[in-house]
Amino acid sequence: MSTSTALFEIPISPIDNHPGGSIVCTTPRPRVYLLTFSSPPDNRLTTPFCHAFLSALDVIEHAHPHGVVITTSAISKFYSNGLDLAHATEAENFWSGALYPLFRRLLTYPLPTVALINGHAFAGGLMTAMHHDYRVMNPSRGFVCMNEVIFGAPLKPPMAAIFRAKCDAATFRDVVLEGKRYGGPAARDAGLVDAVGGLDEALDLIQSRNLVDMAKSGVYGLLKMEMWRELLALLETTPEGHAVQEADWSRRAQEEDQRAEKGKRFVEKWQKASKAKL
Repeated sequence: MSTSTALFEIPISPIDNHPGGSIVCTTPRPRVYLLTFSSPPDNRLTTPFCHAFLSALDVIEHAHPHGVVITTSAISKFYSNGLDLAHATEAENFWSGALYPLFRRLLTYPLPTVALINGHAFAGGLMTAMHHDYRVMNPSRGFVCMNEVIFGAPLKPPMAAIFRAKCDAATFRDVVLEGKRYGGPAARDAGLVDAVGGLDEALDLIQSRNLVDMAKSGVYGLLKMEMWRELLALLETTPEGHAVQEADWSRRAQEEDQRAEKGKRFVEKWQKASKAKL
């Protein structure tokens, strides 16, 4: 069993209907940094949450010896329930100023990162976990799921890209087009997570792969930048670039609506002509 020493705490500011919270850093083992976030009720990815997460990663990188970062939730039911859609839609620069910088930071962080998924990780919560290097999931509680197909939200290019890069084609299909829910063992079998268990299993994974020493040479982040070059091209565009992405995304949606309307009119005429022949 592991014991923890507290290092620091970063507040998560309240916003809208979210009361705020904190991210606490402890050290269950030397040079293993456990970031435990609590933003009731379900760790939604708001602007303050993303900024606090980024600040915690900065403190570890620049104020402590290099090792490994584990992230998890103090709320047993949820790792993260994803975005607050109203906030994501209405808040200025949420995508290019908060969410995508967090994804980019995790994807290229110069230390190994492990998402310890102790509860549900839905939509943006699963995306966040996927931007870590490794994932360990509770074997008996919680699901990971991309449920956009259920509630009718299309995926933006940077959101889909992480699954395209890290999943095989069949899993990518099931995740996106079926909104399939995976418990811990099923997520491991599908390659979405590397192991099942809790903190002790995450520590075992770190030890078995000698992850604590991987950042010593100073090139760990650079190696990840090259690994994920195509993903970074989507995440690192300027706000103007993201606006172009949004415009292209909207154009495709509009064209799909137009195609559907044209098809509907054809079918109506075809049905009338078919009835006239009877």
